[in-house]
Amino acid sequence: MNDIRNDRAALFAYLQDPATQPDFWARVADDVDWTVEGTHPLAGRYRSKNEFTAATFARLARVLEGGVKLSVEHLYVDGNTTVAELVSTSTTKEGAPFDNRYCWVCRFDGDMIAEVRAYLDSAMVGYAVLRNERSRQAG
Repeated sequence: MNDIRNDRAALFAYLQDPATQPDFWARVADDVDWTVEGTHPLAGRYRSKNEFTAATFARLARVLEGGVKLSVEHLYVDGNTTVAELVSTSTTKEGAPFDNRYCWVCRFDGDMIAEVRAYLDSAMVGYAVLRNERSRQAG
């Protein structure tokens, strides 16, 4: 079990830096079923890795200085389920901290993430995305 926990800890650690995130995405199934809970512009159910990353990570990267950066706070592993508690260490293009907190409940199929339910601060995401997208359009 320690081998699986160490593997998953290393996997989620790739999210800390946009330069290493491709190593994380390589372990997400192309047909992942990813639900982002909440009432904000990124909420919804995505049926592929490409659909999810385009609608969320790519959109956030346009309003966050240096892109999306997530640090693991807690990791819980039980069989094919991993719960990752993450915190954003990003800053908006306006210079405000984007210290959102996330909880991802992930189901693995072998070494690949097959399904995720993600929970986060809807108000913070909505404010940061909409305000910074408007700032970019105005500038």
